[in-house]
Amino acid sequence: MILVTGGAGFIGSNFVLDWLAQSDEAVINLDLLTYAGNRESLTSLLGDTRHIFVQGNIGDSTLVASLLQQHQPRAIINFAAESHVDRSIHGPADFIQTNIVSTFHLLEAVRIYWNNLHTDAKQVFRFLHISTDEVYGSLTKDEPAFAEAHPYQPNSPYSASKAASDHLVRAYHHTYGLPVLTTNCSNNYGPHHFPEKLIPLMIVNALAGKPLPVYGDGQQIRDWLYVKDHCSAIRRVLDAGKVGEVYNIGGWNEKPNIEIVRTICTLLDQLQTRTDRKSYSEQITYVTDRPGHDRRYAIDASKIARELGWKPVETFDSGIRKTIAWYLANQDWVNNVTSGAYKNWIEQHYKAQP
Repeated sequence: MILVTGGAGFIGSNFVLDWLAQSDEAVINLDLLTYAGNRESLTSLLGDTRHIFVQGNIGDSTLVASLLQQHQPRAIINFAAESHVDRSIHGPADFIQTNIVSTFHLLEAVRIYWNNLHTDAKQVFRFLHISTDEVYGSLTKDEPAFAEAHPYQPNSPYSASKAASDHLVRAYHHTYGLPVLTTNCSNNYGPHHFPEKLIPLMIVNALAGKPLPVYGDGQQIRDWLYVKDHCSAIRRVLDAGKVGEVYNIGGWNEKPNIEIVRTICTLLDQLQTRTDRKSYSEQITYVTDRPGHDRRYAIDASKIARELGWKPVETFDSGIRKTIAWYLANQDWVNNVTSGAYKNWIEQHYKAQP
């Protein structure tokens, strides 16, 4: 049995679904169900005894200790985090609390549990911490991509809080011997993605006839990783990763944001034509850039390819087509997550430039 934290969020829910599609090993799924956690993403697992869902906080040491003692998981995969840069700029306190303080409490509970395991179970146990490329800071156009040895230079409250959590995980390995693994991924996209991030926001707004808000000049460059490729990489790291090591996971797909938006518009023009026959690209609206917006992220995923034999399966073209098709086929899911609080957030934080 494994314990997954944040398993009702975007990447976590995809991981749980993929795990149970390929394995009979049970999953305890611990998620607080904040605005971005959605049990509807796990509807297909209703009645599946291999999936044990628990609503709760990773910072609740009593709850976590109880789950560990009751279920005796052989591994923990920690997805639980606040992850939206924009929200961290306007309200950093939640990010400090969840990503730093709660991660500390989780590590403490896991350390105590691990220390009390019998020798064989202790040797095979793993704590896999899921992090982000944003901890490395920003790159210029011509700089080499982030490798695992790149210095940490976080530029937002979100990335700073994730950097702190990475350092805590590292410290628990070096100080206490906790068998940890850390992965730093590039921008994910795919099914079940809450529509505050770039790709799902553009798809949802386009279909609703709303503006497609692009920050600044739209030339911010990101490396894009299809979420199911990310899930396969995590499974590979859990199976074969060297304790204490960091593995960067990327899609080898660097693209500027405006190109992403135009690609989505072109595909939607083909797949669901506007009633007026005009292009969705007419809905593109440039908005005031966010403070401290990093210009470029890029992941060098050579290490995981070389040492663990993992490479992404999807190209950006194949992944974005699958993503758009999923959103077109799952409008009920979209409608259920884009409620009043979400709409107010979008209206407030993506205002058009004067």
